[in-house]
Amino acid sequence: MVDSKVVLTGQTLAYTIYCLVIILLVAWFAIKVTRKGEGGSVKPLLFYTFVGFLTILGVSLHLVTFNTIPWAEMDLNRSDYKPDKTFVITVKDHQFNLPSEKLIINVNDKVLFDVQSEDLTYGFGLFRSDNSMMFQMQVVPGHRNDLLWQFDREGVYTIRSTEYSGPKGVFMIEKDVVEVIPANSIN
Repeated sequence: MVDSKVVLTGQTLAYTIYCLVIILLVAWFAIKVTRKGEGGSVKPLLFYTFVGFLTILGVSLHLVTFNTIPWAEMDLNRSDYKPDKTFVITVKDHQFNLPSEKLIINVNDKVLFDVQSEDLTYGFGLFRSDNSMMFQMQVVPGHRNDLLWQFDREGVYTIRSTEYSGPKGVFMIEKDVVEVIPANSIN
């Protein structure tokens, strides 16, 4: 699975270039329309050609980046995937209740995080050691809240709430409780 950092960097670059091209179109159009005297108008053929180019570029950009999102395939075809491990986690009174002190996962395992709230809407996010987010989901009481993820490299991760659930929510951090180990290690 492609790391979400790589996806974010690629999409940031692609969409920044796309937005700059659109800004140039608007600036060009504004200069041509506000110019006094001869030659101030924009030729319709040139204008619509450029707009058509931007439309094709934008649609292509969406189609290309759709397949780079690492979790899309598993989410779209959830019934085709069987998790290697399932962790049922409950949340109540601004506290994550984990099934064990540490959640140990083997590299390349598909893991289902089944998170259930017993009182408020919370968030469930997994964060790397540099505090960047790997993934997150909203946890709504009375609804199914699960996320299937495949871990492709070793690491130690922290669980945090990613939703505002009142002033106590800021303290909802379980530091270094998810550990991904080599596949041939003994659990």
